[in-house]
Amino acid sequence: MNLSVLPNVITILRVVLLFPLSYLLVQQHYHHALIIFVVAGLSDGLDGFLAKQFNWVSRFGAILDPLADKALLVITMAILTYNGEISWLLFGVVAARDLFIVAGAYYYHYRLGPYEMHPSYLSKFNTFVQLFLVFIILISLGYTPIPDGFIDGVVVLTYLTTVGSGIHYGLVWGKKFNQEIENRTSQEQADSK
Repeated sequence: MNLSVLPNVITILRVVLLFPLSYLLVQQHYHHALIIFVVAGLSDGLDGFLAKQFNWVSRFGAILDPLADKALLVITMAILTYNGEISWLLFGVVAARDLFIVAGAYYYHYRLGPYEMHPSYLSKFNTFVQLFLVFIILISLGYTPIPDGFIDGVVVLTYLTTVGSGIHYGLVWGKKFNQEIENRTSQEQADSK
């Protein structure tokens, strides 16, 4: 086996883990769900490390890895919301931010063509906060209760970082979009002379 495909295999296994994770969450077997959630999270770190350390980077992995990460978070949050463990408002804010970013990326690509988009530090921190929120909720439900005040604090931080990162993406990519449109317009005017 060509070892360079190992990060992709790990990512595919993370996607496969979504099925037992979803089942356990729906059945409210939070103890076992936490184990799978942690394994999936660690697998993300492992495939990222292998891809960077050995330059085992592929277009397939570059597309699938962030989708697998987002699916892990969204599915887990959606089921916890359905089970009444996360508020519908918080889930709505998280989903709205993601839809805003995807719609903006699609429009950017539609109007201007391919681009390289890398998550900002604020977005990475937001993802960490969302994952941490799910993690502590699963610990509280499956192992030992965590004080409501602590969970509430992480919920507030989740709201702030979710809204903040959404606004940040809108400002940064809106500015890039406008600059690219201006550059193309200037180039077209220069070419027509």
